[in-house]
Amino acid sequence: MEKQAIDTTQAIAGESLFCTQNLTKVYPMGEVEVQALRGIDLELFPGEFIVILGPSGSGKSTLLNILGGLDVPSGGSVQFRDHNLTSADEAELTCYRREHVGFVFQFYNLIASLTARENVALVADIAVDPLSAEEALHLVGLEKRIDHYPAQLSGGEQQRVAIARAIVKQPDVLLCDEPTGALDVKTGVIVLEALRQINQELGTLTVVITHNATIANMADRVVSLSDGQITEVKQNARKSLPHELVW
Repeated sequence: MEKQAIDTTQAIAGESLFCTQNLTKVYPMGEVEVQALRGIDLELFPGEFIVILGPSGSGKSTLLNILGGLDVPSGGSVQFRDHNLTSADEAELTCYRREHVGFVFQFYNLIASLTARENVALVADIAVDPLSAEEALHLVGLEKRIDHYPAQLSGGEQQRVAIARAIVKQPDVLLCDEPTGALDVKTGVIVLEALRQINQELGTLTVVITHNATIANMADRVVSLSDGQITEVKQNARKSLPHELVW
């Protein structure tokens, strides 16, 4: 897949970055089938900040993994720009993940023997048009900690290194699975501020899944899931800044 530059004007023109139609996912559990997704229709646009909200087991992580090319649906379709991810083979999905998607998870998965700069540079070295590791760490406010090892960083700082690692390749979409789930409230706010900064400065479609309804207040749109189905899509008239959130 050829790398395409981010164009936030596409959202104004109505051209979606993702489009899913009747998306389903079924997991076999012995003699029982578990329906994780039940007919998801959703469009996501360049430059948006999206929160996917729902309780555990609602299908949030399954949806995120399918959007990120980490999993494939049982039925329906997933379109990324003009690429049909549903029919893509494993090599094409690997290329898609490498060139277009950044992932942030609840746990940081940093390499303990490498500094912050080196952890981020690992991804920059295989990217098509990366930022420098220093630029990425500056975006998340860690320019003074670039030569520290993970053990020398707080949990929030480690998560911000993980965010820098995810965005150093300038992905079209940043997918975040409970990025503040392992952090205290004050530290979580700092991490959310870093995500908001990246969304604004790089124009990266940012999708955050959470069960914390308060975080939803900083989104452009909130997609609520329950039992594998979308129950509501809400447009926020005014986005709250992270430091304004009351947890």
